[in-house]
Amino acid sequence: MDQSYMRQLIFLGIGLMASIVILFTDSKFFPNIAYLSYACGILLLLLVLVVGREVNGSKSFLTLGPIQIQPAELVKFFTALSISKFLSSLETNFANNKHRMIAAGFALLPLLIIIMQKETGLALVYLSFFLAMYREGLPNIIVIIGLSVLALTMATLLIPKNILLIILTVLAGFVIFMNAKRIKRDKGILIVVLAIWGVGVLFSQVLVPFTFTKVLKTYQVQRIYTMIGQDVPAAYTGGVKITQESASEYNVRQSKIAIASGGLLGKGYLNGAQTKLNWVPEQRTDFIFCTIAEQFGFLGSAILVILYLLMLFRLIHIAERQRSKFSRVFSYCVAGIIFFHILINLGMTIGIAPVIGIPLPLVSAGGTSLITFTIMLFVVIRFDADRNMILR
Repeated sequence: MDQSYMRQLIFLGIGLMASIVILFTDSKFFPNIAYLSYACGILLLLLVLVVGREVNGSKSFLTLGPIQIQPAELVKFFTALSISKFLSSLETNFANNKHRMIAAGFALLPLLIIIMQKETGLALVYLSFFLAMYREGLPNIIVIIGLSVLALTMATLLIPKNILLIILTVLAGFVIFMNAKRIKRDKGILIVVLAIWGVGVLFSQVLVPFTFTKVLKTYQVQRIYTMIGQDVPAAYTGGVKITQESASEYNVRQSKIAIASGGLLGKGYLNGAQTKLNWVPEQRTDFIFCTIAEQFGFLGSAILVILYLLMLFRLIHIAERQRSKFSRVFSYCVAGIIFFHILINLGMTIGIAPVIGIPLPLVSAGGTSLITFTIMLFVVIRFDADRNMILR
């Protein structure tokens, strides 16, 4: 048997043993260890920066004898516990901005450390915790601001800086003109419009270019521009202009070929030419969906997606019937993490999302990921068994 299969079976066995232990564990145990586990997780992430092993350009693995673990995967579980603990505390008032900032800090602190490990894709998963916070009362304005930042970033990448500056100025002038009578009565409206315009200009003219030239790596910039079908500007690559053709991701192209070749019913188990001949890189991890699509076709792929959707709906149903806020928040955190993984992983295999190295839950090879998802799901099952119990 291939060594990688044997290793995956070992991790599966570890996950199942942990699941059995969880099912016989008192539900009160998990809120009691929430903050301690989070602190230990942060220490593990910091330890990785010092003694971690570099794999594919990112320093995110710890070597423990014959096995490797990726603490960033485990810390998702610890972060979900700590956010659930904080939001369910009697002292927490989520309508208070200070408490909202603290809750956000639980998610953003590991995110920043993981970015320092150059594991940007996995770091972005931690934004999924804001979905659970939104369910618990995070204001709509936060979502609007997030979507506005995304839209402005895309506009900055697609539209020349000078033209975008003119567009933002014209939009601000139009808003001022349409609200001229209200502005005469309340000068605060003018101040707000000008402030939004100033932030938009600063973001598009300074912050985005700085991020693309000083923060992101050249290959990350290439992936983003390839996704939107644009050439990479020379200013973002040290003066060397990279065309869309040369920047096209080989693995994405091969993934698309594999998915298309599967047709309706697929070529059969282990019979896909693209995957059998290893034309698709990382086909056991990040691009495992194209392996499924080639071998089992559209029908097999659709069944997998439907199963994922059923699991997500079931998690939301379980979350909503919890009497304990801790259990509800944790279940939403797990649903958010799984949803984000599925969305980005499937998106990058068909070329509509940047390749950021996110595994497909419970399917992609990767021991730490498999164990983490298994543990989180069985903790939700344990909470649901005690759904009438109040946990804090």
